[in-house]
Amino acid sequence: MAKVPIIPEDFRDASITAKMSPGILSNNFIFVTGMAGGDLNGNIPDHPEAQFRNAFDKINAILNEAGCELNSVVEMTSYHIGLRDHFETFDATRLEYFSEPYPAWTAVEVAGLRREGAIVEIRVIACITELQ
Repeated sequence: MAKVPIIPEDFRDASITAKMSPGILSNNFIFVTGMAGGDLNGNIPDHPEAQFRNAFDKINAILNEAGCELNSVVEMTSYHIGLRDHFETFDATRLEYFSEPYPAWTAVEVAGLRREGAIVEIRVIACITELQ
């Protein structure tokens, strides 16, 4: 099975430091590493909506590097601290980034995330070819 790393220039340093690929292309699918709500400089905003947008924008940048867009996403898993406190805001923000047909989605409440101050981490799988 071929694995091709997807590493946009803005992610190169973080990828080297963490020894991981932001995305992997394999068999017409792109597997995107979980993206937390920090900006590209690693700053975590206090406001939940800003974190959600940062995470979706980073995912979009990785998909764009592979020639895809968010509408190529077939599955999304979101991990939340305080899910019920910010679910409505997360859902409204999500709907600004995705359109029909919406990806399959699982939202999970967690006790903690790797990045201090992060309240969300999102991972996706995208398909680079049109499904029949």
